[in-house]
Amino acid sequence: MLNSFIDEAKINELLAKTRPDNKQVKDIIQKSLSKQRLDLAETAALLNVEDKDLLNELFTGAKRLKEEVYGNRIVLFAPLYVGNNCTNDCSYCAFRCSNSEARRKTLSDQELKDEIIALEKKGQKRLILVFGEHPEYSGEFMANAVKTAYTTKFGPGEIRRVNINAAPLDVAGYKKLKAVGIGTYQIFQETYHQETYKRYHPRGKKADFLWRLYGLDRAQQAGLDDVGIGALFGLYDWKFEVMGLLSHAVHLEQEFNVGPHTISFPRLQPAQGVNIPETHLVSDDDFKRLVAILRLSVPYTGMILTAREHPELRREVIELGCSQIDAGSRIEMQGYSQALGQEQESDRQQFKLGDTRSLDEVMRELVSDGYTPSFCTACYRLGRTGEHFMELAIPGFIHKYCMPNAIMTLKEYLQDYASPETRNKGEQAIKQAIAKLPSNQLRNEVIKRLGRIEKGERDLYF
Repeated sequence: MLNSFIDEAKINELLAKTRPDNKQVKDIIQKSLSKQRLDLAETAALLNVEDKDLLNELFTGAKRLKEEVYGNRIVLFAPLYVGNNCTNDCSYCAFRCSNSEARRKTLSDQELKDEIIALEKKGQKRLILVFGEHPEYSGEFMANAVKTAYTTKFGPGEIRRVNINAAPLDVAGYKKLKAVGIGTYQIFQETYHQETYKRYHPRGKKADFLWRLYGLDRAQQAGLDDVGIGALFGLYDWKFEVMGLLSHAVHLEQEFNVGPHTISFPRLQPAQGVNIPETHLVSDDDFKRLVAILRLSVPYTGMILTAREHPELRREVIELGCSQIDAGSRIEMQGYSQALGQEQESDRQQFKLGDTRSLDEVMRELVSDGYTPSFCTACYRLGRTGEHFMELAIPGFIHKYCMPNAIMTLKEYLQDYASPETRNKGEQAIKQAIAKLPSNQLRNEVIKRLGRIEKGERDLYF
């Protein structure tokens, strides 16, 4: 019988008793900067830092680590809701089975194609398909949706990478998704605190804490070596959830020799018919702290900042360690092909978004702020995933592969989709990014490939 690998007693003891001093915190930050994952005790020390000067050092360390591991590259994607039928009754979610006001929908093949074409017309290249938990959404059903995403093309547009956020499957279900070439499979535990988990998930398959907790173990056993974890901050104490996420990462490392490919840290947001106690809601200041601490705790794990947050806060939080964001997102059913305006319709969406800007607006802000937006999918297609990805990442292959590929995908976007203002700013960003590449040989090769893109070639990568 499986037991939880989340040691609540140990986590509570460390959070209660750890009293970090100046030297200890500085040593922990230096360990992280040497690209070593932190342990639970070290992370607890960072979580209990209250001194303003030490907090500033913590933020500075997270920014530096982000720059060293990921450079100024930000990967972009869009969520696409395929079906919102659900047998669960999560009390924080507008798609819960007891919400009679929610408009239920499962996209037909044509409706899914319409959504994908609408996304391609904006320039999206990377999707995460989202499904409710329902017998209808089997591994085979999801695999067919993935195949549709890969084969639906409009003009120069195409979807090059499909990730999935869905309920845990059995090993056979995951193997079906492995066969159609998905990227990362995400499962958010929501909360790692079992009593709280039980309270918010009273029925449905999701009520089984351990089935969900071991969901990504089964994915690894099926050969899916890129998996994503996450917690919904606001259900329980944020410090405990950070320790839970780290415990999950350590477990995956110990069992499969590779930790999660990504960590997500969405905050609880308003949703139709939802009234959640405010006891554990996370302030903006604490949100910035938890992002920085996660960055330091797991140096080589991608960190996803979602459009749940408002643009102003996203701008601040990105620099603390985030490597991926969604942009131009719609989270209603048929939200891309039937978007009626900036405001999203509450009876068709899971929760309320904070950032409803278009992809072009977000791209323009990123390049203006000195980032290189990326739609790169090369690692997935060249087998640089799971343990192999970590072997490459640890020596720092960001500058050899990721930055050149980011530059080329940015060039594609500017050629095919950008507004004139974004194109002008983006071209300036490309010049600056090329100048920072580590060798003349690499710079010259990138410049040659950019010329090929200007002449109409697409999907060039290292």
